[in-house]
Amino acid sequence: MGGFAFDLVWLVNTLFGVIEFGLLVYIILGLLVSFSIVNSYNQVVNVVMVTLSRIFEPMLAPIRNFLPNLGGLDLSPLLLYIVFEFANRILVRLLISLA
Repeated sequence: MGGFAFDLVWLVNTLFGVIEFGLLVYIILGLLVSFSIVNSYNQVVNVVMVTLSRIFEPMLAPIRNFLPNLGGLDLSPLLLYIVFEFANRILVRLLISLA
């Protein structure tokens, strides 16, 4: 059972890593588009932003409703990243303890 549990820990850790990387790309690309560093009419940028938006916006919307209005500052992606990291650590420790 030990080998399977460690493989499952690796898989969970990798999946959370991919999700967190996608969220970081979404954050950074959103900043670059909003400051007009990257052209949002570029087809590649548009496809990446639309895809990541469809993935992360349903998760960010409840957080935005929960957080107070801070003007132009949106802290919801940071909070979502922290939640993902926390969930990753909890699941990994739980799976390791079951091994």
